[in-house]
Amino acid sequence: MSEPGREPLRIGVLGAARITANSLIGPARSTGHRVVAVAARDRSRAEEFAREHGVERVIDSYAALIADPEVEVVYNPLANGLHGPWNLAALAAGKHVLSEKPSASNAEEAAEVREAAAKSGAVFMEAFHYLFHPVTRRLHELLESGELGDLQRVETMVAIAAPPDTDPRWSLPLAGGAMMDLGCYSLHAVRMLAPFGGGAPRLVSARGGERAGAPGVDERLDVELEFPGGATASARCHMAYDGLDMSCRIIGSRGEATATNFVLPHLDDQVVVRTDAGERTERLGTRSSYTYQLDAFAARVREGAPLPLDADDAVATMELIDASYRAAGFEPRPRSVVTRLP
Repeated sequence: MSEPGREPLRIGVLGAARITANSLIGPARSTGHRVVAVAARDRSRAEEFAREHGVERVIDSYAALIADPEVEVVYNPLANGLHGPWNLAALAAGKHVLSEKPSASNAEEAAEVREAAAKSGAVFMEAFHYLFHPVTRRLHELLESGELGDLQRVETMVAIAAPPDTDPRWSLPLAGGAMMDLGCYSLHAVRMLAPFGGGAPRLVSARGGERAGAPGVDERLDVELEFPGGATASARCHMAYDGLDMSCRIIGSRGEATATNFVLPHLDDQVVVRTDAGERTERLGTRSSYTYQLDAFAARVREGAPLPLDADDAVATMELIDASYRAAGFEPRPRSVVTRLP
């Protein structure tokens, strides 16, 4: 349930995306927050979603949901290319925004979202939920404690089996591609190790492969980076992989630690630590990372508690994504033009 004495958040959902059941509905139910409204391009789909998940009301359009006075938080799980336009619209209406990542189609649009957030005074956060789970916190603790020694190398990989060809993640106009959908996690996890690497990592090189039948859309992309202190990193992603790999390996001068699934730790909460003292496996708990995220977001909205993510962080991630695309021979994703406000 929500903290005693804390008013539940009143959340409105844009779209009826499948991810929402795990990323918001379940966490809101378990923590006592209210999902007060949903809107979708197809009202019948929104009605079905509301019935299935216990959403209080169906609203006719995204614009109407954003304008609704009962909605104080807008959750945006739309296709990547629609993150920027609707984040901007929600912030302009004074709503707090929890946006699926990345926050925009490219760094220029992300900077506009940052400006809108600053102007509105509302809370804005990209939903990098993995960062809130004890698995990720433990990886950082192992570096902080000195058990792993000095950071030398980071290797992140986020790979899944191919979605159908009709999936919007393969659409260039909707800002699709492996780097946008998966690689943002790989890069972000590396970026979050800046305190242990002497500062933010810089791009060294990138290479990728284009999706057959989808010109300009990356099926896979591998990035090499270097920290100011000399440590190196690889951030890899693949959206037509033979299996599932969401691993993060941190190598230090005294040992190494691997999270076997840092993105979805509720599926595998293992952290394997290897040092001269031997090998051990730690279990950090299978409570959903999305639930930890919603707890932190609510604490920010209600009490002003600090968050490790903000609009500046979102811009920094998008700048690195854009640079990686260019280095691999792709163009950054074009921003979507919303000609009709459903």
